[in-house]
Amino acid sequence: MTAQQNTKLRIASASDKPLWDAYVSQHKNASAYHKFAWLEAVKAAYGHSMLGVIATCANTGQVVGVFPAVLMNIPLLGKQICSLPYCDVGYGLADNDKVLNDMHALLVAQMRNVTGKKLEIRGIEKSPLDKIQFENKKVRMLLPLPESSEILLSSFKSKLRSQIRKAEKNGLTFELGTSNVLVSDFYNVYAQNMRDLGSPVHAEKWFKAIVKSYGQSSLISVVYHDGQPIGGGVIIKSGDNASIPWASTLRDFNRLAPNMLLYWSLLSHCADNGVKVFDFGRSTFEEGTYKFKKQWGAEPQLLNWQSFDKNNELIDAKSNAESGSSRVREIAENIWRELPLKFTIVTGSILRPYISL
Repeated sequence: MTAQQNTKLRIASASDKPLWDAYVSQHKNASAYHKFAWLEAVKAAYGHSMLGVIATCANTGQVVGVFPAVLMNIPLLGKQICSLPYCDVGYGLADNDKVLNDMHALLVAQMRNVTGKKLEIRGIEKSPLDKIQFENKKVRMLLPLPESSEILLSSFKSKLRSQIRKAEKNGLTFELGTSNVLVSDFYNVYAQNMRDLGSPVHAEKWFKAIVKSYGQSSLISVVYHDGQPIGGGVIIKSGDNASIPWASTLRDFNRLAPNMLLYWSLLSHCADNGVKVFDFGRSTFEEGTYKFKKQWGAEPQLLNWQSFDKNNELIDAKSNAESGSSRVREIAENIWRELPLKFTIVTGSILRPYISL
């Protein structure tokens, strides 16, 4: 479609899912989060309203753009539109900039209609950047995959291969699938790990909604030691790319290298099943989990999260309260780590729907 042709914009409904997903599957900038399934899962698990915009050619009805978004009504903070909550990226996909800008404008108008506070768009920087621009910034880590797990394994450094073998020599095993048993085993590991990290957990129903919405485009891996789940991860797929939004291991068993077997089980599956790019998710450049992801060969892509007010003006990310907020978060995390696990699951499940991260 040329930029001059007229387009029709509307808020997508469930009946648009086939058209939406067909467009996402062929767009070069799409992620697994762009599938309609993410919007469905958010609504099913947490009740937030889907506000995905779909653009079609006025003459042919052909889809020329989609912009996934969710309306969240957060206690004390009011309403906001997020593209997208609970994940690293969420931005519009379009045939051209005019369609993209028109969809963005419609979301701003929707925000005004519901007296929302902001529109948050979790974008990416598409152009290659000098590494100095990555300093202290959030990135997502992307790994191109070859056509087989055998080729992938041979591309790893010997140290990495030995770490994978270490997990196997330690008697660890893994199971892949989407059964309720695997969801439950994953969740038990995830909930304990999040408590230990000081972070509120999603409800188990959230992961069940993801599996139900994504169907065969989702996969869970659980790592076991003597029958006990000690590691787990969830991936979702779209076209030839896959993302891993959640991965956890129990720290008491980290000496057995469950993380290595967990990621290898998922990477090898993806390589053998047509996935070309594996998204390891968000990290701070050169810090923490960045180095773990880097050892697999993943490269950083800078994230560009932006918020807009009702006048479509960019909201400064550095608020005056920011300096104190990190200290408050640190205190809250330290307290959370000491709470009983069951309490954190119940309380976290109440809080988590309103935390968009």
